Amino acid sequence: MASTAQSQLRSIYRSFLRELPPISSSSTATTHLHRRLRQSFSPTPSTPPSREKFLQAEQYLHYLRAQRNYLTLLERYNPGLAMDASLDPQEDRERVEATARRVGMQLPELWGETRGGGEGGER
Repeated sequence: MASTAQSQLRSIYRSFLRELPPISSSSTATTHLHRRLRQSFSPTPSTPPSREKFLQAEQYLHYLRAQRNYLTLLERYNPGLAMDASLDPQEDRERVEATARRVGMQLPELWGETRGGGEGGER
């Protein structure tokens, strides 16, 4: 029973690490969240983990997965949301194109983009 509990604990811990932002391998500094997570999952011989702790950890894990999925969907269906409001005309055009694609439209190509930079072109 103890080995099963330890393997479940390791599995949940690894799942948490997959959901959190990775730590760069070149740096040995860990974030406070990573340290706290490791401390929470470190085995203590005197008190084995209870069933409630497993259920609570799984619930937190489901929450992290749901948040990651939410952000992925938010970025996918709101393409201009991640773009900064800058003064660059190219980025502004990309934002407008993304908005047009979002509603099923396509912007017409500009004369200079399709005809060799706008130098005379064909007639």
